[in-house]
Amino acid sequence: MSIDPVALTADLVRCPSVTPAEGGALVLLEDILTKGGFTCTRVDRGGISNLYARWGRQGANRTFGFNGHTDVVPLGDEAAWTMPPFGAEIKDGYLYGRGSTDMKSGVAAFAAAALDFVAETPPDGAVVLAITGDEEADAVDGTAALLDWMDDNNEAMSVCLVGEPTCPDVMGEAMKIGRRGSMTAFFTVTGVQGHAAYPHRARNPVSATARLMDVLSSRVLDEGTAHFDPSSLQVLTIDTGNPATNVIPAQTTATVNIRFNDAHNSGGLTGWILEEADKVMTEFGVTVDMRVKVSGESFVTPPGPLSDLIGKAVAAETGLTPVLSTSGGTSDARFVKNHCPVVEFGLVGKTMHQVDERVSVEQIGQLKAIYKRILTDYFG
Repeated sequence: MSIDPVALTADLVRCPSVTPAEGGALVLLEDILTKGGFTCTRVDRGGISNLYARWGRQGANRTFGFNGHTDVVPLGDEAAWTMPPFGAEIKDGYLYGRGSTDMKSGVAAFAAAALDFVAETPPDGAVVLAITGDEEADAVDGTAALLDWMDDNNEAMSVCLVGEPTCPDVMGEAMKIGRRGSMTAFFTVTGVQGHAAYPHRARNPVSATARLMDVLSSRVLDEGTAHFDPSSLQVLTIDTGNPATNVIPAQTTATVNIRFNDAHNSGGLTGWILEEADKVMTEFGVTVDMRVKVSGESFVTPPGPLSDLIGKAVAAETGLTPVLSTSGGTSDARFVKNHCPVVEFGLVGKTMHQVDERVSVEQIGQLKAIYKRILTDYFG
């Protein structure tokens, strides 16, 4: 019997899996996949729930993998929702609920497609579903844990499709073949407090911070590369908390975020920032302490067999040939790219993370059909 991806999406939305809570979503999927002939293993780590499901022989000559997540972001102002956030109610052709777009519909579509495919045309190879409960938070013990477990247990994917929403406005218009890197630098600039009328007796950390932020944000990092737009550094905050009008404060903090393309890596950018911080310390007589958090390096899967396979299936089901994009934030593809070639394709993501998040019921069915066609073409 064919698996209804809309019903499965609704069942998943009803699981209150606000990150890092499992909420019953992976338990539900494990039960359905096990009944469909998949060998399922819970790969929990650090209090995070993850599920690895494989149909077919371990070590098969070719294995198609899907990756996705069932954790969702918090509700925000629950009173602002006009539909129950975990009700999965359908209205005017849309299924409402937190995670309906990002990305329980994607998980439901590839699970339903995989179950139908292996039941109808058992392939010469294996199908893997790697599903995490830790994508929306720190992602330390999510897909990274699954990949670590796979390495330790001789499990592997030949290629992988991440089912994140990738289409800005119209179903089928875009797939992602890469992602920009993301890093955040946190600064603490310490000077010497003093009277504003006697600046020579103080060392002003605010002026030093302003100079450093101006230098960093004024630099043109690059003009873009073959597959990426130009890199961008944004100043996010400068904080002093000084209520006085006659006191030079002792300390100021600031934060910048850099979204960078494949012309850079986090190490090189960190080195450049430290050089600029040293110049400011010398000029202003302050100290600058910096902490860097790297969310992911930039990467690209060059156009080729995998993107061609997905593009052909999308065109067959939607009539559109998806453009190859590297826009947006980070995703778990940043981990998968170290394991095998990876491309992202999913539905329209307009309402993800919003109040009254919702997904087109029609698109869920389309997405299942696309994923099933991809499996058919890959193994055919």
